[in-house]
Amino acid sequence: MEQLDISDGFDVHDYRHGLKLLKEDRGTMHLANREGFACPACGEPFERLFVSERRTNTFGNPGTAFCLARTDEKLLLLTH
Repeated sequence: MEQLDISDGFDVHDYRHGLKLLKEDRGTMHLANREGFACPACGEPFERLFVSERRTNTFGNPGTAFCLARTDEKLLLLTH
């Protein structure tokens, strides 16, 4: 299982072969993990990935366990 590498930032295009874009708007995108990539925070497979370039975000109740990972430019929220 390949883990998302965020050590030098995060570029979604590096993982396009296994992530399905569900929704995208200005500064954010929601993706589904179709390849079983591992979470960069806990090492376990995740189901959904939210990527944001915004400085602030508001989230509803994800209804499941989640991890956060931060690069210099992006916040990643991964639900399990």
